[in-house]
Amino acid sequence: MGSIDRLIGHARARARKPDSPLPAPPRLQAVILTCMDARIDPVSLFGLSPGDAHVLRNAGALATPDVLRSLALSQAILGTREVLVLGHTECGLLGRSEPELAEAIRSKSGHRPGMDVGAFKDLDEAVAGTVEVIRGCKFLAHRGAVHGYVYDIDAGSVRPVGAHEGRAARSNASNPLSLKALSADVLNLKPSRRPQR
Repeated sequence: MGSIDRLIGHARARARKPDSPLPAPPRLQAVILTCMDARIDPVSLFGLSPGDAHVLRNAGALATPDVLRSLALSQAILGTREVLVLGHTECGLLGRSEPELAEAIRSKSGHRPGMDVGAFKDLDEAVAGTVEVIRGCKFLAHRGAVHGYVYDIDAGSVRPVGAHEGRAARSNASNPLSLKALSADVLNLKPSRRPQR
C-alpha cells in the first residue's frame, strides 16, 4: 500500500459529520505562513482547532506570488487581519545556494528550474524579508499586523524575529527575500518566469 492509499484509508476510517458546521472565515482572523517541513505542526504548536486559522505552507515559508494571492483572498473574502510568518531552524533552504538547489532539481527531473528556488543564508533575515514583502503587497488591506517568528526544531520553542526591516531591505543577491532581489512580479502578483525545459 502506498502512502497516499494509507492516508485516504485513514481519512475514510475517521470520516464523520462535524457536530456543527464550521464557518469558512477563520475564527482567529489569522493566517500562518510556514515551511512545508514535516517536523512543523502549526496546529498543535499553536493549539489550533479546525476553523481557527488559515495555514499556508511552502518550502522556506516564503512570500511567493501564490502566497500573496492567497493572503489577498483570505483578507478580502474571509476577513483575516493578522499574519504570522514562521521560519524554522534546520530549514533545507538555509545555508545553500541557488545553483546548488537548482542542480539538485535538475539532477532528479532532468530540467533546470527557471525560477528562484529560495535559498537563504540567514534565517532571521529571511523571515524579516518575508514579513517586509507581505507588508509591501498593495493587494492586502491589513498589512500592519504581520509578525515574524522562528521555531527552534531542537528546543521546540518559538521566538520573535527582531526589528530586521533595515537589514532585510538591503541588497543581497544571495538572499532572494531581500527587497531589491525580489522582482516586481512578486509584489504585483504576476506569474513568475516559466521553468526552462
